[in-house]
Amino acid sequence: MNNKICISSTGRDLNANVDPRFGRCEYFLIINSENKNYELINNESQNQMGGAGIKAAEIISKKNVKYVITGNVGPNAFQTLKAAGIKVISGVTGNISNVIDKFNKGELKEKNSSNVESHFGMKFKGGINK
Repeated sequence: MNNKICISSTGRDLNANVDPRFGRCEYFLIINSENKNYELINNESQNQMGGAGIKAAEIISKKNVKYVITGNVGPNAFQTLKAAGIKVISGVTGNISNVIDKFNKGELKEKNSSNVESHFGMKFKGGINK
């Protein structure tokens, strides 16, 4: 069973919060949802002029994750993740460790579409959760 999930993160460990941005988050945590072991990935796409969500989705699709959990995901990133067979859970906030517990209890539900418009993350570039 694949227990790997990816969470957009404001920090470098499970005590951080879910970043409200997918494509422009600072970090991704690739987490085994059963034992909470994780790998930290610096998001190389966060400062791109355009296409950050697609680039981020391509990075994550190479990590063999089953779910992405994030605050917001735009339509291009959403479609790229779906094409890679990755399920998306958006609209999530709070402490990552607590979010994993909610995920394991089945309290977080997969979304069928993006929850923000294209270029949403550009509004927050360099601003929030620093």
